Amino acid sequence: MEKSMVYFTDFRCPVGTSQLDKLKKLCVAAGIKDIDMDGKFVAIKMHFGELGNLAFLRPNYAKAVADLCKEQGGMPFLTDCNTLYPGSRKNALEHLDCANINGFNTISTGCQIIIGDGLRGTDEVEVPVVNGEYCKTAYIGHAIMDADIFISLTHFKGHEATGFGGALKNIGMGCGSRAGKMQQHASGKPAIHTELCRGCRRCAKECGSDAITYVDKKAVIDYDKCKGCGRCIGACSFDAVYNPNSSANELLDRKMAEYAQAVCHGRPCFHISLVQDISPNCDCHGENDAPILPDIGMFASFDPVALDQACADACLKATPIADSQLGEHLAEPDWHCHHDHFKDSNPNIEWKATLDQAEKIGLGTRQYELKRIK
Repeated sequence: MEKSMVYFTDFRCPVGTSQLDKLKKLCVAAGIKDIDMDGKFVAIKMHFGELGNLAFLRPNYAKAVADLCKEQGGMPFLTDCNTLYPGSRKNALEHLDCANINGFNTISTGCQIIIGDGLRGTDEVEVPVVNGEYCKTAYIGHAIMDADIFISLTHFKGHEATGFGGALKNIGMGCGSRAGKMQQHASGKPAIHTELCRGCRRCAKECGSDAITYVDKKAVIDYDKCKGCGRCIGACSFDAVYNPNSSANELLDRKMAEYAQAVCHGRPCFHISLVQDISPNCDCHGENDAPILPDIGMFASFDPVALDQACADACLKATPIADSQLGEHLAEPDWHCHHDHFKDSNPNIEWKATLDQAEKIGLGTRQYELKRIK
């Protein structure tokens, strides 16, 4: 397969030029105007941020992309699907309230917001997964599949289960209905090392399914309620919560790649990733820890696989920030260094599996040529 083109610009802005100008210039250079949008619905998939989290992309960036679409005659809308855990985005009403509180509305973004899988997260389409090995079909939000054109606008950051949250995660996990998210997470459910449990209740507070209770000051998981999201693993400071299925995160990664294939296959797609505020965990958290790496820049491509690979490579070359989760891990005298910033930040992850599977099923290629736009 030939190399894919990935376009990049940094965040440096001389007087008279804004980051929004640079984002538009990047998208145009990467070919967004080659897409025929005239009179067509354009889904712009992004993350509106959990309440309390401040690492999500500003709505100004969404408006820049929406404006480009409207210039081409497109009818853009911002979209995301409801979450599997309760939080502040578990149904469309709360999801829209969350988006509005975080600054996303028709004035700030210049377009409407539609929650892709409806009021309760059940408005879905069962979509075939071309070349799927783990998922023959995927449950995708109806409004997202109704769109003629699909654009992903991604905040590239770390992630406690998938290593990083890039374009493929924004598409694959983000576009899955609640049933779709469940299907992707179903490869593994956590367990408790009772002897390590301190009864601190952090895991129960992080659980969105009320699946964790305490017996004799030790955590107990109700597997009928547990959805396998793994957030309790990241919440435990004592390694008491673990995944007994050592390949669970890898299976999650591969299913996620196949879901992204279901979303993108058969229609024009374009992908943008902003590598900034690189927090160690997902924007689904109701908080955001300090960035593990410095801001890097903006990337765009027609190939989401090449895009994620380029963003990951740029991160791996960056210098870790000392006062961060990654920096603290690397400073520990007995730390087993993986020479991989994502894995040194969250050691239980297998991020390369996502790109491997996506390339294997024909979604894109990991081989790319990077072109810098000034």
